Amino acid sequence: MSKILVLDNEREIADVIGLYLRNDGYEVELAYSGREALKKVEEAPPDLALLDVMLPDIDGFRVLQKIREKYKFPVIMLTAKTEYTDKINGLTLGADDYIPKPFNPLEMVARVKAQLRRYQKYNGTAAEPPENIIDFAGLLMNRDTHECSYNERDLNLTPTEFDILWLLCENRGKVISSEQLFEQIWKEKYFKNSNNTVMVHIRHLREKMGDGHRKSDFIKTVWGVGYKIEK
Repeated sequence: MSKILVLDNEREIADVIGLYLRNDGYEVELAYSGREALKKVEEAPPDLALLDVMLPDIDGFRVLQKIREKYKFPVIMLTAKTEYTDKINGLTLGADDYIPKPFNPLEMVARVKAQLRRYQKYNGTAAEPPENIIDFAGLLMNRDTHECSYNERDLNLTPTEFDILWLLCENRGKVISSEQLFEQIWKEKYFKNSNNTVMVHIRHLREKMGDGHRKSDFIKTVWGVGYKIEK
């Protein structure tokens, strides 16, 4: 049974996270301050940690720094702060994923599963996945088998949809224009009406990656420029 450390100074949130994780079969340790969390890590390192950023003593980024001095287990940051620089800061310091509040508890559990699966798959190391695998932020793609899952849910993608998602993921953090997408995926010259073809495929991807009630925002639209996936 995997052990999860949950650090959040809001006890109600920590308790809810703990409840969902325990219901999924995980052993859960709760901490309500940074120092308490670091003490628990030293006493018995968890298999994964969920860290809040805003804490009463030392912030979650500092806790992450201290953890990374010694341990390689996956860390997911939880925060109400949505500034892009905070996300970059966390990932630069060694976070494996980043979930902004408020979040869907079921998605949170899926992200935990995805990170544990990746960590165990690569033998408990921080090694990068092979070139034919994309594995981040709950998305797992295998280029050899054309299998794709998002938040532990299999996606039935057409070959074209798969190739579009792969291209965007390969270039995450960069904006890819409709013209680039069309010419690289369809291998044809881009014309004005080609944009409609790209838009339809992006819409289908968002629908398939959604939760059944709303489309996913995994693929961002940069108006007047193109599409991108955040790093």
